[in-house]
Amino acid sequence: MTTIKQAIEKAVVMLKGSQIETPKMKARLLMQYVLKKPRQYLIVYDNKEISKVQKEKYFKYIEKIRKGMPLQHITHSQEFMKMNFFVNEDVLIPRADTECLVEEVIDIAKKINAINILDLCTGSGIIAVSLAKYIEGSKITAVDISEKALEIAKRNAKENDVQDKIIFVKSNLYKELSDKKYDIIVSNPPYIKKGEIKRLNKDVQREPKIALDGGYDGLDFYRKIIPEAYKYLKIKGYLCLEIGYDQKEDVLDIIKNETKFVGVYCKKDLYDNDRVICARLS
Repeated sequence: MTTIKQAIEKAVVMLKGSQIETPKMKARLLMQYVLKKPRQYLIVYDNKEISKVQKEKYFKYIEKIRKGMPLQHITHSQEFMKMNFFVNEDVLIPRADTECLVEEVIDIAKKINAINILDLCTGSGIIAVSLAKYIEGSKITAVDISEKALEIAKRNAKENDVQDKIIFVKSNLYKELSDKKYDIIVSNPPYIKKGEIKRLNKDVQREPKIALDGGYDGLDFYRKIIPEAYKYLKIKGYLCLEIGYDQKEDVLDIIKNETKFVGVYCKKDLYDNDRVICARLS
C-alpha cells in the first residue's frame, strides 16, 4: 500500500524529471483534489494509506501534467483575490500578477467614487467579478469576443454571488458597446509576442492562443484599446492596463500619442516587474 506522503514524494520526482515548474505544490494540490481534502489534512495524515483507486487516479493525473496539461485544467479551479474561479481550456488561467491591476483599480474607484466600470477582454471574469465583489455599488460591463469565455465568466459571477452587478457583452472590444461613458476602463489583454508563444512552458501553450497572442510585437490590443478609450470614458475617468514585464516604454509611447490622457503612471508587481499602467482622461 502507498501512503499520502509516499505518493506525493514519488509524484514530485516524476514532475521534476519532466522539468515541470513548482512540482511540490502541484503534487500536493493534486492530492488534495483527488482526496477532496484541505492542505491541513495532508499534513496531519501524511502517513495514511490511499486506496488503489485513488492512487491510480492520482498518477493518471500526474502523467497528464508531465505531458503539459495545466493543473487547473484537471481541478478546474484557481484562486484569485481570495475567491475561487472555475477555469478550463477556453480561458486563460488567472495569474497572481493580475491582482496588482485589480487592487489598483479598487484604489482608484474608492478615490473617485467610481461606479460604472468597463472590463475589456474579461476571459474567465476574474477582474469583473473581483471588482464587483470589492467595490460597493459597482456596476460592471464585462466584454469578450469568445462566447465560451463569457459562459465561464457568467458562471464565476454566479458562484461568487455578484451576477446582479455585471452585464456581459459579446464584442470585439468596443464594437458592440453603446455610447455609455464609464468611470474606469480596465483590461488585461493578450500581450505575448506571436513568435514567443511556442517558447512558453508546455502548460501555458495549452491555454487558448486567443488569450495570449498580442500580435507580432505583443502590442496589437493596446493600439486598439488606447486610442478609442476616450470615447467611452467620463471626463477624468481612468484607463488601467496590465502589461508585459518589458512593455512599459512601448505602451507609454502609445498613450503619449493620445494627448487626451494625463497623469500617466506605472505600478510594479510583487516581483518588481512593471505590470500596470494607468492614465486619466483630461
